[in-house]
Amino acid sequence: MKFETLCLHADLNKKDEWGTLNQAICQSATFVHKGVDVDSPYSYSRLSNPTRAHLENTVNALEGGYATYAFSSGMTAITVSMMLFKRGDHIISTYDLYGGALRLFNNVCNSNGIEYSFIDTSDIDLLEKTIKNNTKAIYIETPSNPLMEVTDIKRVSDIAKKHGLIVIVDNTFLTPYYQKPLSLGADIVVHSGTKYLGGHNDTLAGFVVCKTKELAEKILYFSKTIGGQLSPFDCFLIERGIKTLPIRMDRINDNAYKVALWLRGCNKIKKVYYVGFKYNKGYEIIKKQATGFGGMISIEVESEELAKKILKDVKIFQYAESLGGVDSLITYPMKQTHADLKKEEREAKGINERFLRISIGIENVEDLINDLNGAIND
Repeated sequence: MKFETLCLHADLNKKDEWGTLNQAICQSATFVHKGVDVDSPYSYSRLSNPTRAHLENTVNALEGGYATYAFSSGMTAITVSMMLFKRGDHIISTYDLYGGALRLFNNVCNSNGIEYSFIDTSDIDLLEKTIKNNTKAIYIETPSNPLMEVTDIKRVSDIAKKHGLIVIVDNTFLTPYYQKPLSLGADIVVHSGTKYLGGHNDTLAGFVVCKTKELAEKILYFSKTIGGQLSPFDCFLIERGIKTLPIRMDRINDNAYKVALWLRGCNKIKKVYYVGFKYNKGYEIIKKQATGFGGMISIEVESEELAKKILKDVKIFQYAESLGGVDSLITYPMKQTHADLKKEEREAKGINERFLRISIGIENVEDLINDLNGAIND
């Protein structure tokens, strides 16, 4: 089946005894065993639940994995993936990461004895030089959040295989509709399903997609031991969102390109971070490994005063954290997603008082441009 069809019919075993068109919400924590020596597919919802199993099968088919597990948030998914490592292990990571991932790595995983090197993973020579005897994995965000850095997944995976390392890719920004990291050599894909997969800013979710049986068995063990699985009702909401994923992504992708072009021509915008421009250093890579550019744009404006004016004066865009929904949002990373970083660390990345991150939605693009124009120039 083609991707668009998989979004609706990936799990052909979803039919139940009532013939429901949509997967039924199985709101039960526990299940009755059919007999002492009779295997039952479900026993307790922390282990497995019919509604969650259907969603996991769908996401797994979209990413092309061996097995997928759904969690209560993207951060839970990342946390569970980090359980693969132990004290003394070393992980190489993209230096430009979502602030929540940085907080986890620097303040929780570090205190548990896991060492991190944060580098520009698009620099393949630097990446290989950073590998040490205790290096166990490479963690990539591509495009990265919020600087939109692009890393060559295949080249990183080739190096990782040579050194016996695991490659973990956060595919939240592009989704499996535009980018499939497992097919490029990655071993694990993580998602904040809250974003484009759900698509409506109405629930939290996270996913870990495993390429092999060995990794899947480990993640399943940590999952059932730690907990944090996605609830049946939230599974239903994410599944509903996935049904329209291709349509939403195509509209968002088209809107984002037009908005980014307009921003590039605005003299009060000093820099536009957008992976769809040919002058972007990662353009050729993303053209090779993805089929779309997504809906994320970051900008640096001419002054702090203008940044705050934009946040105050936009009417269609909403000043809110998160991304990937049908509504267009603007985030102030220094006060929201990256507020926990030290000032010097933030500013070294370019995340300063003049820096805004934009998530494009599905509104009419002329309305979006007019809204930004009014907030910037009036």
